[in-house]
Amino acid sequence: MNSRAWRRRPLASTRSSQQCRPPKHSSRAARLRPSEPEQKRANESEISSPCDQEGLEEDMAAQEPSPPSSMENNKPGFPKKILANKLEDKHLCNCCQNILRRPFQAQCGHRFCSYCFNRTVGSGPQKCNACIKEDIFEEPTSILKQGCAFPDNAARREVENLPAVCFNEGCSWKGSIKDYELSHEGKCEFMILPCPLCKELIRLNEQERHNERECPERTLNCKYCKEPFHFKNIKAHDEICPKYPMICEGCAKKKIPREKYVDHIKFCSKFRTPCRYHVVGCDMLVEKEKIHDHERACAHEHLNLLLHYIMGMKVSLEGLQPQSLELAGHKAHELHQALRDLEARVSQLSVIPGPIGPPVQGVPSSSSSASSSSASTSTAAPLPPVPAATLPTSFTPLPSSVGAALELQLHSEKTKVADLGRRCQELEVKAGTFEDVVCVLNREVERFATTMEASNRQHRLDQDKIEALSNKVRQLERQVGVKDLTVAEMEGRLREMSATTFDGVFIWRISDFTKKRQDAIAGRAPAMFSPAFYTSKYGYKMCLRIYLNGDGTGRGTHLSLFFVVMRGMSDALLKWPFNQKVTLMLLDQSNREHIIDAFRPDITSSSFQRPVSEMNIASGCPLFCPLSKLEGKNSYIRDDTIFIKAIVDLTGL
Repeated sequence: MNSRAWRRRPLASTRSSQQCRPPKHSSRAARLRPSEPEQKRANESEISSPCDQEGLEEDMAAQEPSPPSSMENNKPGFPKKILANKLEDKHLCNCCQNILRRPFQAQCGHRFCSYCFNRTVGSGPQKCNACIKEDIFEEPTSILKQGCAFPDNAARREVENLPAVCFNEGCSWKGSIKDYELSHEGKCEFMILPCPLCKELIRLNEQERHNERECPERTLNCKYCKEPFHFKNIKAHDEICPKYPMICEGCAKKKIPREKYVDHIKFCSKFRTPCRYHVVGCDMLVEKEKIHDHERACAHEHLNLLLHYIMGMKVSLEGLQPQSLELAGHKAHELHQALRDLEARVSQLSVIPGPIGPPVQGVPSSSSSASSSSASTSTAAPLPPVPAATLPTSFTPLPSSVGAALELQLHSEKTKVADLGRRCQELEVKAGTFEDVVCVLNREVERFATTMEASNRQHRLDQDKIEALSNKVRQLERQVGVKDLTVAEMEGRLREMSATTFDGVFIWRISDFTKKRQDAIAGRAPAMFSPAFYTSKYGYKMCLRIYLNGDGTGRGTHLSLFFVVMRGMSDALLKWPFNQKVTLMLLDQSNREHIIDAFRPDITSSSFQRPVSEMNIASGCPLFCPLSKLEGKNSYIRDDTIFIKAIVDLTGL
């Protein structure tokens, strides 16, 4: 079915001639007139009589669009699968292709969701894609822009009365689309939603249990230190929690907080600690109160371990310069051997008799001759024994040059041996010094390792505290933001309540008139709504709507003023349709000549029926006041401020 075939029908032209005439109390026409887009549609319709023409104008004015509420303005159409019966094309939005939600009808006759239409024309005028698809595009009718569409209440009622079912698996809900939107959409217990933390798909009725018991990304508070952490990090948190209860391995005391555990074991006499000689190899763990007994009982073993340790250190130090020490040892051995050879030669020479003196005189000439002579004497036949009394008389003394040479060589060799001994002693002293340095360095390394471990542990604790504080700061910032919004909302309500009246008389003060009129001329804010006012505390709720640059036939030439009936808390107790006389006034601030207009509502118009949304369609006077009266010096604008007064006749209430 073509969606253009479904159009709004004009109201029946069965008005009396009295309704076609203007009221006697006004010098100007006070008939209710439509806005400009509705006037164009009325001119295109074929109406036989002037009275019918005026009746259509009043009905079209009653359909002037009111600003959609936040609920109407942020959702596209209903999904097709909620419809219980056969889907018809006339129920579909020409933009999102879903079932119409708050339908708007454009000049070309096509219908769109309020959300889809506002999104389409939000960036400027657009061509109607439905007109292009149906090959009926024509300008300017097929151009979509702000102000060229009106709420199609007939289509809305028809759509809202269609039977609907819930498409969530396991849900048996049935009703109308209106009931679905009001009481079931977004509230179905079987609706599948992603968990905001772990992204797992869960049903709405299982969300609370999932968030409290199952979600691996949920946040818990430690029962010991009260700090928040993710459930998946529970073991890691237990390893660093400063309040986590620990058990002393010595005295078996329980529930010692981790932050006090180190202090406890320092003074616990039952805690088993390593022996002080564990550095040199003692692997015993001894209670603190028995450490002295252990050292006395195992003193011999400790000394042996210490001796082996020192010897090992000495070997290690000697291994630092193996070549120099080995060369020094060989040199010392050679010197000792040479010294013994010299002493043997001297002893042999001291007992040789005179006849063999001449051969001895050749000894100092070369060392090889000395060696050969000694060898020859050793290989010769043994000499006959010489009497002791005749030995001194036959002995020939050695030459003085040979003895001096031997003495000098012997002295040189002894000096070298003494020098080597002194160097060995110096090396032993240095080795002992190196051992002391190594012990000190070992103690420093152990102390540094302990300090580093404590620093790392403290760093981890500090990082966890920083992360916890950051989480708290972010949570507090979110709470502050929510409270700021709440405060702003409460301030707005307070301002609205302070301006509210309950006697049917309302004076609307509009300041910064020049700036607001410029905004209206530029199209940034063509219309303004007043705060609500009431006929009584439990009476009708109303407000005013003003176009500072005119609307419809008064655009650019007149100031347009309209009266709006709003939905109130006590509507069920009131008489409908609204039928009270309304007087609208632009006050002369010199109290000389007020601009006044009055009308009595047309009870057949939907503008005065009981509201089904936040407010009915506005009705009033598009030609309320010529803008020429507000130009130049006048008594209606003082301090860039005007005053609008509305009086509702309370007769019969």
